Amino acid sequence: AAALLTTTRRGSDSRAEMAVHYESFKDESQFPAMQALIGKDLSEPYSVYTYRYFIHSWPRLCLLAKDEQDTIIGAIVCKLAPHKSGPLRGYIAMLAVDAAHRKKGIATELVCRAIEEMKAQNADEVVLEAEEQNTSAIALYEKLGFVRDKRLFRYYLSGTSAYRLKLFLKGIPPPAVAAAEIAAAAAAA
Repeated sequence: AAALLTTTRRGSDSRAEMAVHYESFKDESQFPAMQALIGKDLSEPYSVYTYRYFIHSWPRLCLLAKDEQDTIIGAIVCKLAPHKSGPLRGYIAMLAVDAAHRKKGIATELVCRAIEEMKAQNADEVVLEAEEQNTSAIALYEKLGFVRDKRLFRYYLSGTSAYRLKLFLKGIPPPAVAAAEIAAAAAAA
């Protein structure tokens, strides 16, 4: 059962208010609009199988933001699974907000809701990749406590590099590990 939660957001234009409804992915009727929104903004082409892998395996971690007309204006697609080194790792695979609705806190709200659901499912950490030149996305995640874990050279099909960002949910790593991660991220920058 998808929870329908409503908030009213005030964007950068303080005169403009709009109700935004957030819900978990419910069914296939939402899929085409979600795929179109994400496909418009992300540089990587994702196959229908990739989307379905996430939305059918972790529907509570695939969240949608809808406007007053019930139009999907934002989406986040995530998963939660044990990582090879042991921790239960959340992964943010895709995040997109329609260009007309950016700078209204929708992306932040989607990320925070996804993280809260991951915490409720006992996640140890959350990771994602962001294009190196996508400074807005990197700033959003760093504002939420993510740190640059490593630089991924020519990570995307387009040849652009990325940063792997990580959020520790259950304390921080031992100082030696944290120092090495910070030094590696600084050297890669």
